[in-house]
Amino acid sequence: MCGHRRPCPEDRALNSPFAEILSVVLLVAVLLWAVVRPFGLPEAVMAVPAAAVAVATGVISPDHARAEAERLGPVVGFLAAVLVIAHFCDSEGLFRACGAWTARWARGRPVRLLTAVFALASVITAVLSLDATIVLLTPVVFATAARTGVRPKPHVYACTHLSNTASLLLPVSNLTNLLAFAASGLSFTRFAALMALPWLVAIGAEYLVFRRFFARDLAAAAPAPDPGEPPALPLFALVTVACTLAGFVVASLFGVEPAWAALAGALVLAGRALLRGRATPVTVVRAAAPAFLAFVLALGVVVRAVVDHGLADALGHVLPGGTGLAALLGTAAVAAVLANLINNLPAVLVLLPLAAPAGPGAVLAVLLGVNIGPNLTYAGSLATLLWRRIVHQHEHGVDLKEFTRLGLLAVPSALVPAVVALWGALRIV
Repeated sequence: MCGHRRPCPEDRALNSPFAEILSVVLLVAVLLWAVVRPFGLPEAVMAVPAAAVAVATGVISPDHARAEAERLGPVVGFLAAVLVIAHFCDSEGLFRACGAWTARWARGRPVRLLTAVFALASVITAVLSLDATIVLLTPVVFATAARTGVRPKPHVYACTHLSNTASLLLPVSNLTNLLAFAASGLSFTRFAALMALPWLVAIGAEYLVFRRFFARDLAAAAPAPDPGEPPALPLFALVTVACTLAGFVVASLFGVEPAWAALAGALVLAGRALLRGRATPVTVVRAAAPAFLAFVLALGVVVRAVVDHGLADALGHVLPGGTGLAALLGTAAVAAVLANLINNLPAVLVLLPLAAPAGPGAVLAVLLGVNIGPNLTYAGSLATLLWRRIVHQHEHGVDLKEFTRLGLLAVPSALVPAVVALWGALRIV
């Protein structure tokens, strides 16, 4: 190998126009399947065979495929543990309790409910990952809006935007963060310290855009029914999550992979449910979403095939170098555009090896682009695609023009100040 940034020609298993075309066709097929999901089949149904075809035809060498799987293995294991934690937090009633407390605090006032949803979604996304916000919080927000009599649209849209934007804070908040964390060389605490200000700035900018964009919905009067006494917060789940977060910090200080702390938290919550007869081993396995994990691994192999056959070279000429403000803005903009073209997960897999030589600042700028940028289109992130399906299940229409207009306002309004905040944090922290 000449280095991960530029594969040598002799390293490519099949260096030909056919290989270039086939690698792109396989990636497009995988992404289209993930967007459409025919018959409700999981994303892995297309991704796994596509990866196998790439290896079998020589588009990617077995050594490169194995290296990519080994690189993604710890990240996928971490993701599985976090998904289990989120599932059993929901089983303990954490999200229902949060929804009830939110309804009680808002008391039928749309602006107060939006503020509460922003705060709740931001914390849940940062601590339990964006999947928890999409899959578990969005239905709770629908129920809360119905209970309080307010229009659901601003609050439901907030779930999808914040599942992307509010996932900037911690390495555990998003799969893209886990990949960037591994490439950055930062400790858990330093990563969080550098991203804290961009996280706050981006969320604040989104909030201001939402207040303006949905002014009519937020001004609509709503009755103020008595919400009754909210259920008690599940202390065991809260304490376990807090201990898991503390475990991430301690593990980082001693050079231990944070996946071990996540595994411990997952075992505690799943073990309690098993002992109480509230879950079975099959439930635990399903909570880890093995089909989605297989999709992530297979997608990594397919993306690596595209990278090996020219995409890295092309992007290398476009991506700015250095960590000055202009370079960081350019890097984030390229990442945001690429995320909307090929989805944010493939985008981060492609861009991280190119940005890493410039240092952690460039890696974090890529992360800002692939986390905030996907709010522009449906296809920008898997989270948005999943959110759209959940919204349709609740018989709530999503207008493509409205979604795009909101994205055109929110993405630059959040991305530019967030990059400026990152530039300042790199000099202060």
